[in-house]
Amino acid sequence: MCKKKQELTIPVTNPLDKRPPILKKNLDRNLCVCNEVLKMDIINAIVNGATTVEEVKEQTYATDGNGCCTQQVERLIECLCWPETQE
Repeated sequence: MCKKKQELTIPVTNPLDKRPPILKKNLDRNLCVCNEVLKMDIINAIVNGATTVEEVKEQTYATDGNGCCTQQVERLIECLCWPETQE
């Protein structure tokens, strides 16, 4: 799980279960084309504790090329680390 926002009380077996469908697409494709990093590898880094782009870069080398995937990585961090508030 992500380090921040740990007040989540219900354990989630698959971190993508409650996420928008766009996060579930193309998991086996490169999100970072410069360094050929799969989207699923980036998601795994985030789920295993990476909460910043820099931490994702250290673990996967994503965003280490020309940075064209930085916004996508930021969005994944946002979606996976800061769950929607419960109503």
